[in-house]
Amino acid sequence: MGFLHLPGLGKAHFHEYGSGQKPLLAFHGYGMTGKQFHVLEKSILPKYHIYGFDHFFHGGSKLEGWTEEQIIAGMPKNMVHSYMQEWFKIYGEQRFSVMGYSIGANLALILVEEYAHLIDDIILMAPDGLSVYKGFHFLLHNPIGKLLFRKVTKSKWLAPFVLKSVNKTGIIDDNLYQIAYNEIDTEQKRLDTYYTLNLIRLLKPNVEKVASLINQYKINCLLIFGKNDQLFPKSAAMPFIGMLDNAEVHELALGHWLVIKALDEYLVR
Repeated sequence: MGFLHLPGLGKAHFHEYGSGQKPLLAFHGYGMTGKQFHVLEKSILPKYHIYGFDHFFHGGSKLEGWTEEQIIAGMPKNMVHSYMQEWFKIYGEQRFSVMGYSIGANLALILVEEYAHLIDDIILMAPDGLSVYKGFHFLLHNPIGKLLFRKVTKSKWLAPFVLKSVNKTGIIDDNLYQIAYNEIDTEQKRLDTYYTLNLIRLLKPNVEKVASLINQYKINCLLIFGKNDQLFPKSAAMPFIGMLDNAEVHELALGHWLVIKALDEYLVR
């Protein structure tokens, strides 16, 4: 494990694991850490040396000198390239691969925008960033949604009430409800959710550009979806998939919670 000191951001903590030789920069989903992909011990770990980064407000990564106002305004997209610039300072400029699950896919896709000429593989699991998820967009960009998000964060009872309501109406299923509830049951968790989603609100890849670069540089592209995922399903990603020349696409009989032993066993087969 180690840290990247990112100018203007802070310290990005990363975990190293995997017995392979190919470097792979990995970005986890909400509420996890860069160790999340440890479970892929038979399929991914033997092929790659993984550098799994903790998102800010997760694990050991720390923003430095940011006010709440700056966090809510969002991290500028051009700051993502500093991950690679600082990583290159330590390990030297070289070819690498990227992997992202859920919200972590945004960072992986943005790195393709900047460094496609150096990337061998991109692996995306239940990826955010390939389409607009209306729920997040409402909370992070709509004035009413932003106000509601802030009030829910500050309230002990409102967050569970709203979550139960959207579960009952079918907007989210029981699987997503349980994932979300586990992240709002304390004041600190609610604040971390609020800060995390606002910090990354501007980190949206240009999917047309990404698809063009994947085709141009013949980057191996593996896309994995959960058939029962209501958050980032395969159907929402079909326009992006349709732009790719030769992507490998899989859909498992799972929900959004994809990075588990069952996925490892599936990929081995």
